[in-house]
Amino acid sequence: MATVTFDTLELVDRLKAAGFQPAQAEEVIRVIAKAQDELVTKRDLQIELAPLKWGMAITVGGIVTIILKSFFPH
Repeated sequence: MATVTFDTLELVDRLKAAGFQPAQAEEVIRVIAKAQDELVTKRDLQIELAPLKWGMAITVGGIVTIILKSFFPH
């Protein structure tokens, strides 16, 4: 999974400067840090979808073979 790196102390300070209470600012940063664990990169998707692409290609190839055999029997 993807990891986004950020300076939590700087972000907390920026949120406080924007009017957040210290506890609110810290909780927002905790939520963001936890949510980043759920991020998926394009590379992650490519790795996971590669077997599906091969399976689809084989399936389509088999279907084309069956269709061609029905039109051109031995």
